[in-house]
Amino acid sequence: MQKNRFRLVGVVLSLLFFLSLPLYAQYDAYIEKYKNIAMREMNDYGIPASITLAQGILESGVGKSELAVKANNHFGIKCHNDWDGERVYHDDDKKNECFRKYDRAEDSFIDHSLFLKNKSRYAFLFELDRTDYKGWAKGLKQAGYATDPNYAKRLITLIEENNLQRFDTESYKTTSSDAKTPVKQQAIKNNQGLKYVIVQKGESYYTIAKAHKIPFSCICSYNDVDRKTRQPEEGEIVYLQRKKKSVEEGKGYHVIQAGESMHSISQQYGIRLHKLYDLNNMEYTQKAVEGKRLKLR
Repeated sequence: MQKNRFRLVGVVLSLLFFLSLPLYAQYDAYIEKYKNIAMREMNDYGIPASITLAQGILESGVGKSELAVKANNHFGIKCHNDWDGERVYHDDDKKNECFRKYDRAEDSFIDHSLFLKNKSRYAFLFELDRTDYKGWAKGLKQAGYATDPNYAKRLITLIEENNLQRFDTESYKTTSSDAKTPVKQQAIKNNQGLKYVIVQKGESYYTIAKAHKIPFSCICSYNDVDRKTRQPEEGEIVYLQRKKKSVEEGKGYHVIQAGESMHSISQQYGIRLHKLYDLNNMEYTQKAVEGKRLKLR
């Protein structure tokens, strides 16, 4: 509790310091913080880094909007029917609209790329050169990204006044953690019909999410993991969709073996971890006990 209190105080102090900066300095701070992520997404998906940064600045109010602070949502992306992650509700064009919530701001940048790449109405934009920021800005307005009639003009102004177009011709310098281009494995289905992959050497939840065009936060949610505490080991199962509430086919119980955990068993059978606990009337903090018989439905 004390550690959390200190962490919260640190966040508040950092935010207060950021808000005290003049506007141009806030722009510079935001650009410096997110330019590498924007260039990485440009290299991976072809969206100009200048456009990503300008949209981030505009949509998030330089990272200080309520949506950005509370939900790490820097691009104002609403839930839509295909969103299976965390949600927050916020007044926008209508009252109490549903918006996507992310664990990190970086996840918002990743999802922004996937959102544009996967929506057919934005497909024509990817035929433009990545240095054509004006064409992208006008195209985003044309495709209905925002209702503001001056949206394209505002993006172009932000880009030119902050020289963001310089990032469209720069190459993102990869690090050891992301140098390897994610390879999309062929998904396998278990006997419950759930799609999953087996982790290969060098893969992470992030690279798997990116290869399969699934938001990083969703991959973590599907697999009952906290991205801050663990990454999958080679040979582990990673699900590409939400697990079941119980086993629907096959054996209805499992006898815990040495070395197994509640999480590994939930992965083995494709059952949501908290549902496995609930089926067996166990506290969520309890550990697997060798020899114990667990109900699977």
